[in-house]
Amino acid sequence: MANYNAVKYDGFSKGSLTLIKTLTASSSGTLSFVDGTSSVVLDSTYKEYMFIFNNIHPGTNQAEFSFNGSIDAGSNYNVAKTTTVFTGEHREDGSGQGLSYYDGMDLANGTGFQSIARETGDDNDLAASGYLHLFNPSSATFVKHFIARSSTTYSGSSGADYAQDMYTAGYLNTTSDIDAVQFKMSSGNIDAGTVQLFGVA
Repeated sequence: MANYNAVKYDGFSKGSLTLIKTLTASSSGTLSFVDGTSSVVLDSTYKEYMFIFNNIHPGTNQAEFSFNGSIDAGSNYNVAKTTTVFTGEHREDGSGQGLSYYDGMDLANGTGFQSIARETGDDNDLAASGYLHLFNPSSATFVKHFIARSSTTYSGSSGADYAQDMYTAGYLNTTSDIDAVQFKMSSGNIDAGTVQLFGVA
């Protein structure tokens, strides 16, 4: 596993990241990281984990990149979550922009998949990139907090493209171990892209 020292994101130094696993999509229905499977470590070894996703391209236009957790080694991805979502966006032709809270994308102790990149276009030059930061997934005392941020080429209903900065945060409402995390699109496959799992020291 590779080590990356003094990594910074959002202006904060987070010490070192250790690359644990890289998954590459190729018309993939899901990408799953399961502790103890295929060299994946997602346990008490680290108190923080980061998933970095790069150039996630959907097979279906306006599909949302999303995630869920598991407490049974990936048999079920249905952990209850309470979340909040807001975005800033700017239209490619400069005719529209805004900052919005998306109450339709958040969850109130819901078990469904949580979107972390909104309605990415399926044109060949469109994709989503960003990170999901999961805190202390093996805690037996606390719920499991997370923060996600993505830069997305959002394809609007009018056909116009937007640059979108999306912020998602919340908690997985369980004191059981989160021992697996799965990513998928809201519809169709993940046509291309990578997701990397890092341990944060």
